[in-house]
Amino acid sequence: MPGENLSRDEARERAALLSVDGYDVSLDIRSAVGDRTGDEPRTFRSVTTIRFRSSEPGASSFVDLIAPSVTSVSLNGRDLDPGEVFDGARILLEDLAAENELIVDAQCAYSRTGEGLHRFVDPEDGEVYLYTQYEPADARRVFAGFEQPDLKAPFRFEVRAPEEWVVWSNGAGERTDGVWRFAETKPISTYITCVVAGPYHYVTDTYTRDLGDGTTLEIPLGAMCRKGLAPHFDSADVFLVTKQGLDFFHDHFDYPYPFGKYDQAFVPEYNLGAMENPGLVTFREEYIFRGKVTQASYEARANVILHEMAHMWFGDLVTMVWWDDLWLKESFADFMGTFANVGATRFTDAWITFANRRKAWAYRADQLPSTHPITADIRDLQDAKLNFDGITYAKGASVLKQLVAYVGQDAFLEGARRYFKRHAYGNTRLGDLLSVLAETSGRDMAGWSRSWLQTAGVNSLTPQVLLDPQGRIDELAVVQEAPEAYPELRPHRVAIGLYRREDDRLVRYARAETDVDGPRTVVTELAGAEAPELVLVNDDDLTYCKIRFDETSLATLREHLGAMTDPLARALCWSALWNLTRDALLPAPDFVDLVVRFGHHESDIGVLQMLHAWADSALIHYAPRSWRRTGEELLAGTALRNLRAAEPGSEHQLAWARFFATVASSDADFELLRGLLDGAAEIDGLEVDQELRWVFVEPLVAHGYVDEKALAAELARDDTASGKRHQVRCLAARPSAAVKAQAWAQLVESDSLSNALVEATIAGFDRPSQRELLVPYAEKYFASIERIWAERSIQIAMTVVKGLFPSLQDSPRTLEATDAWLAAHESAAPALRRLVLEARDDLARSLRAQAGGGEA
Repeated sequence: MPGENLSRDEARERAALLSVDGYDVSLDIRSAVGDRTGDEPRTFRSVTTIRFRSSEPGASSFVDLIAPSVTSVSLNGRDLDPGEVFDGARILLEDLAAENELIVDAQCAYSRTGEGLHRFVDPEDGEVYLYTQYEPADARRVFAGFEQPDLKAPFRFEVRAPEEWVVWSNGAGERTDGVWRFAETKPISTYITCVVAGPYHYVTDTYTRDLGDGTTLEIPLGAMCRKGLAPHFDSADVFLVTKQGLDFFHDHFDYPYPFGKYDQAFVPEYNLGAMENPGLVTFREEYIFRGKVTQASYEARANVILHEMAHMWFGDLVTMVWWDDLWLKESFADFMGTFANVGATRFTDAWITFANRRKAWAYRADQLPSTHPITADIRDLQDAKLNFDGITYAKGASVLKQLVAYVGQDAFLEGARRYFKRHAYGNTRLGDLLSVLAETSGRDMAGWSRSWLQTAGVNSLTPQVLLDPQGRIDELAVVQEAPEAYPELRPHRVAIGLYRREDDRLVRYARAETDVDGPRTVVTELAGAEAPELVLVNDDDLTYCKIRFDETSLATLREHLGAMTDPLARALCWSALWNLTRDALLPAPDFVDLVVRFGHHESDIGVLQMLHAWADSALIHYAPRSWRRTGEELLAGTALRNLRAAEPGSEHQLAWARFFATVASSDADFELLRGLLDGAAEIDGLEVDQELRWVFVEPLVAHGYVDEKALAAELARDDTASGKRHQVRCLAARPSAAVKAQAWAQLVESDSLSNALVEATIAGFDRPSQRELLVPYAEKYFASIERIWAERSIQIAMTVVKGLFPSLQDSPRTLEATDAWLAAHESAAPALRRLVLEARDDLARSLRAQAGGGEA
């Protein structure tokens, strides 16, 4: 395929021809600090030496590089003309020898989009910070390389940087003669190499472990952030979770951490949650909390730390051949993050968060027109970029949880141990993992894989209860259904729980674990049990399915959901009710009513915050227009009532305060927010720190209660990188046609904004309370997106195409305009069409729910 894309077929051909012995990469980033003219630096020097072999002497191939210019190319001592061999994305290599040495000297570009070598200038102190981010294929923006995961090689990096800076890479490094030189890595893929450089605040610790054979493993630990965030950096907690995770994975994997040191860098304007670069994991700096947050935020950070740590084995040590098997690393890391969180840290209820929050992402993705098997068909790099989605992560992790129930935890972990030892520093496909799991479990992994990994769609499980004349269960069956487009009925290992009220509590009094297979399964173990008020299919959340309820169970939840005592069961019920709402089987006002009546009973803070998000989404997207004003008043009143009733200073109080700001809708609501900001009002125990101030400021701006002058004053209070992002979002949220036109121009007609400010501007532009102001932009959106896709980097293009889709113009007319664009652009980039198709599906779902129609 031409241009910056790379097809799977091209990668296969190149891997069959070449093997790589090693890289030496030399970067000169002294230009990053600019010069006295004030001009932004554009490029840095990159010199790459690659030693590789060809199985066919005389053959031709290519090396990947995206750079403004190439100074020189030398292949086996022959100087090649850059103007003839470099097309902006590839360097043609002809007449290869059996053993080759390639030297490429290029001028590569600093990034403002979070791809390649990202350069950030801190507005607080003017300091410059650099970091790299490559997945799936942006290492080629920093050095020449064979940009595909199966051409692994050792890397040696050296970096020339400003004198006062420190530089980090995957291996341990030291500075001599003004150059930072780093230890050679183990064989790894290009996309997990990394460089971080700048005046970062850096703290250290050490992890030690007795390996039981008379030796001690010692791993140097480091953690870093911008100097401006140092006062907020709770590195002790980061190190605590890191050590707990290393203990857990050493206990369970029986393969010592293989990459020497373990640094963790929290970096600005990061596009992802984190990235598993061996020896130097990078995270978005929002995981450093500038204000008070709930335990859900700390749990989420711990989960990400452990997710990335699991990658050191699943993904870095053993890597997929191509992006088809992305699940071999991401599904496992997603599962292992929660598995380790529960097993090693203080967050012992993390499976509740997984069931309620993580799976919601999977359920949505699996019902989109772009749903795909967990082992996906990834034709090229654009496909790969879009497949870092809810299927690959959360559904894959959910299926692995089902696999553990299917084969047993001991067999699962023993399979992992054999997998690491058998394929260390190599590349694998689906069959490599299935074969070791078949060995350790004795189960038919081929059939399981066909049903769970190689088919798309989510099954629904519904209980059917028949009672005998004495009021006991005569027969309890589970009915399994599948969507018409994806008719696979899967084998499910499930638990079925029976619940009844006892002393105003809704408690489980019977449980059976069984295999559900086919359209209808009779659960003989529960025959004769007393009649239940609630049947919960998939109790304990063993499988991946949409839970449905019989009429009696749904009626019980409508009246007694708050009385359910088990937090995981309660979270599963909330999730099931939300799926019913999205499927237009439960009216959105009914879901909001459930949150109004029972939300304050929710003890798990992560579930409560998820309920807040769902209730807001139900009001914005799924409720009939005629009811929206009523819903706004209901949610605002509920939020304020629970804010005042919450324990002073508690995390529940903080969660209700944030939700109140989100749903505030009356003059009295906004006056209270303004009073909380200026001190005229007070709620016992509520500390309005700077982050909470911005939460309160945004709705005031969006509803015209705060002007640009007040925003400037707020920025003066918080003149930091974080404050700037908040201010940019708030500026775009002002209720003015001129403001919306300016924001649109910044996003669509210009590429001057960094990735973080693009996201902030979109968030401010797209306000539910300003639907009328956004009407003109639906037509402009469809006229612009193909040009945006062609002109912008894929990361920025994805952000703009997804973020500016006119979902708030929720009318049949917008649906017709979307269909017209799709019909007229059948030859548009498949990845672009996928994004539009997904947005169309969300819009159609909203319209069905608003009309009260059932699931399509």
